[in-house]
Amino acid sequence: MTFTTLISTSELANHLNDPGWALVDCRFSLIDTEQGRRHYLQSHIPGAVYAHLDEDLCAPVVPGVTGRHPLPKINKLVQNLSQWGIGSGIQVVVYDDWPGASGAIAARLWWTLRWLGHDAVALLDGGWERWKAENRSVVDGEEVRERREFSPYPRLEFIATSDDVEVMRRDPTYLVVDSRGADRYRGENETIDPVAGHIPGAISAPYAENIGSEGLFLSKKALQRTFQMLLGDLQAENIVFYCGSGVTAAHNLVAMAYAGLGDARLYVGSWSEWITDPDRPVAK
Repeated sequence: MTFTTLISTSELANHLNDPGWALVDCRFSLIDTEQGRRHYLQSHIPGAVYAHLDEDLCAPVVPGVTGRHPLPKINKLVQNLSQWGIGSGIQVVVYDDWPGASGAIAARLWWTLRWLGHDAVALLDGGWERWKAENRSVVDGEEVRERREFSPYPRLEFIATSDDVEVMRRDPTYLVVDSRGADRYRGENETIDPVAGHIPGAISAPYAENIGSEGLFLSKKALQRTFQMLLGDLQAENIVFYCGSGVTAAHNLVAMAYAGLGDARLYVGSWSEWITDPDRPVAK
């Protein structure tokens, strides 16, 4: 069986020693960017390698040009994925410990792999916190997997650029969706980016609302009802999600796919790129 959206802790536990599986720890903090690596070295799920959001999954920021987490060159991603032992036929599982919405950082790697044509990737439902709460096995130190050759097959239709968004936000056959908290969407309590507000025409769908009271994703039916109410009859390819920097918006893409509603697009530059051009409009 191939896992392409979510996987439970019990299902992962059955495959910890499977050479055909690759596990990637994506823990990260915006406040302390080395915290995730420290915590990984102290304790992680057996077999997991570590992926640093800034260093491994994103390109360097170009002030005034890119958002906070720009997409790297494909050859850089191929190098990292190959080093982590990810290749054809490998089932990948990604996880993090993002507070309040497990998977918010790891979802970026989930999306990246699917964008590059590798569908066998799943987010650990409940993440590191649930794994620990269930007293499952952990190890310390750094792990290395046997290198494999990753072959990319980019799906250009998975990405929306700022120019695409400028057109789509005005077109009723498309929908732009803001994945940040509702307060940041409204232009309130903006503590990360220098300009508050949202892209005009965008609707609000906070990614954290994909998670239920037990720290797990809501059921497929519940997510399906929520997204269909928001998105109406639009097809997934006509919907683009964004957030502050193109990371947590991928959480909504996981939820949509898990609900069986298809693959929407990601505006990777997101709000932090949108506001680099003072001519782009802002709404509150």
